[in-house]
Amino acid sequence: MQGAAQGASQGATQNEGGGLDPSAYLVDSLFRRQQPDAGGNAQDVRGEASRILLSGIRSGDVPAADKAYLAQLVASRTGLSQEEAQKRVDDVIAKAKEAEAKARQAADTARKAATYLSLFTAFSMLIGAFIAAVAGKIGGDHRDAVPSQV
Repeated sequence: MQGAAQGASQGATQNEGGGLDPSAYLVDSLFRRQQPDAGGNAQDVRGEASRILLSGIRSGDVPAADKAYLAQLVASRTGLSQEEAQKRVDDVIAKAKEAEAKARQAADTARKAATYLSLFTAFSMLIGAFIAAVAGKIGGDHRDAVPSQV
């Protein structure tokens, strides 16, 4: 019973910090400050940034308002200038898009390989069924041609 409770609490924690809950990004946007807090909890800041990136990548691109907020967040947490922070955000978004494109390409390659494998398997089964039918016919003819010895 204790293991189930731990698993449930870990799942809840993942929904808060990870990108598993699709509404987490929307909730973050409700409580977003005009100026990010430089002294905030690092775990919360990373979680919010992860959810912003994940939501943006899912939808195709990170909105300009979210990019500006991320740049402010990075600048306040790292001490970089706003321009350097914006460049860092743009670089990370570009890398995330590149990683997503690679993942899609790998998934497409795996899908094609699975398609070819299933077609080859079906074709092999048809050949096997044909050979079994012919062998059954030959065996039946052989049985009928040999007189029984009882």
